[in-house]
Amino acid sequence: MRRDIFQAIADPTRRAIMVLIALQPMTPNALAEHFDTTRQAVSKHLRILTECELVKPDHQGREIYYKLEIDKMKEIDKWLEQFRKIWEDRFSQLDDLLNTLKNK
Repeated sequence: MRRDIFQAIADPTRRAIMVLIALQPMTPNALAEHFDTTRQAVSKHLRILTECELVKPDHQGREIYYKLEIDKMKEIDKWLEQFRKIWEDRFSQLDDLLNTLKNK
């Protein structure tokens, strides 16, 4: 079963993992040091993020480094764009209203 990327980013731990590996590729052990959880729990989060293609494992010898897949993040950004336009329009309307009230 392929997971939805929005299911993956719904979890705060997975979002935090993504923030950490956006800065630099990290191993599951290195990631686990940032959380009050087990390495196995971090590995489960990484598996979900990998299934959604939000992170990609890179095997270097005996270690696996996970890195963020920026191109996949564009899918999320594209979905959010529709709301961004709505928010911008509403803020613009609010600015117009505030300017009208200020000028009265």
